[in-house]
Amino acid sequence: MSAGPAPLRVLVAHNRYQVRGGEDAAVARDLAALEQAGCAVEAVFLDNDAIASGLDRLRAAVGATHAPEGIARVMAAARRFAPDVIHVHNFFPLLSPGIHAAARSAGCATVQTLHNYRLVCANAFLMRDGAPCELCVAGSPYRAVRFACYRGSRIGSLAVARMIDHHRRAGTWRRDVDRFIALTPFARERFVEAGFPADKIRIRPNGLPDPGPSGDGARQGLLYVGRLSPEKGLIVLAEAAARAGLRVTAIGEGPLASALTGHPGLDLKGALPPDAVQAAMARASALVVPSLWYEGLPMVVAEAFAAGTPVVASRIGALAGLVAEGTTGLLAEPGDAADLASALGRIAGDPAAAAAMGREARTVYEREWREDVTTRALLEIYRDAVAARAADIPLTRTGT
Repeated sequence: MSAGPAPLRVLVAHNRYQVRGGEDAAVARDLAALEQAGCAVEAVFLDNDAIASGLDRLRAAVGATHAPEGIARVMAAARRFAPDVIHVHNFFPLLSPGIHAAARSAGCATVQTLHNYRLVCANAFLMRDGAPCELCVAGSPYRAVRFACYRGSRIGSLAVARMIDHHRRAGTWRRDVDRFIALTPFARERFVEAGFPADKIRIRPNGLPDPGPSGDGARQGLLYVGRLSPEKGLIVLAEAAARAGLRVTAIGEGPLASALTGHPGLDLKGALPPDAVQAAMARASALVVPSLWYEGLPMVVAEAFAAGTPVVASRIGALAGLVAEGTTGLLAEPGDAADLASALGRIAGDPAAAAAMGREARTVYEREWREDVTTRALLEIYRDAVAARAADIPLTRTGT
């Protein structure tokens, strides 16, 4: 009986966010899943805690093109740990894309997860003035300076645009990265349009541990889970719910909380612990994701699917591909309160159809999002990257 592939040694590098979010949680889940799969895993975390003022943020943005101190930390760990692959998640602002060239010089395979659009967009979201913007996808990243896309600062936007332009011109993405991970087909298309090598980009969503089937209990009510902010479409959702004569339970915090308190279409619950959110998800007839921007990979959709809960989402960006109209949920035009009200009324008024869509959503979760499935996909990408690096004979011989 032949032995399986040898366990991989994986070094994960990640610049953590000051306010912990979905990306930090996804990295933590991946680390645990890789260890459970038998990999030898080590992580190097860089923290933004010292970046407190606007001047600190500007200095960090200016240094993000090269960031030698962060790269030195990761490579010191690589020399000691001797990984097969270095997996980079968020590199901004303390690490920089230059980590890939350093790893390449050391003969390590590298993988870069494209959690957001920072490699082509100064604000990382492909959004401006409350709407999607793709000016810099195929065009000059310096357009961000005109609109002060990075934190409202033209100087900061210039620094980030310079980082994007430098690594684009230097060939970092074609030469130094063995494999990219895009979270959705939509994101992959954006990066290919921006000039990233299509043959190196694999699609692999973040995984989610199985909470188990939610049972066959009666479901009731519509639910929103997420940040209460303009780009999430909360104002549109409130108006749509009021138009439909419905009330949506909203879990989360954000800048719109005070403005939306007392609105007839929303019942604001504030932030709740994960177990309470999961319970609410399992009770709801549907989850509503009314975003006005492209989103990266909203894990709230995976959580709903895992709970067997259908999703009503905006027909925009990644969401339009994640939710199948009439199969795992319903879609509405982004920013269109009347269209969203119609979708909310349809799913709230037909419990049998909502339940059927929820069952299909659970099937999709089991096939595509369950953690064992996504971990196998990640290991395949790692082995693919290692094979690509090993096949780079001129690089191996010259070390350049």
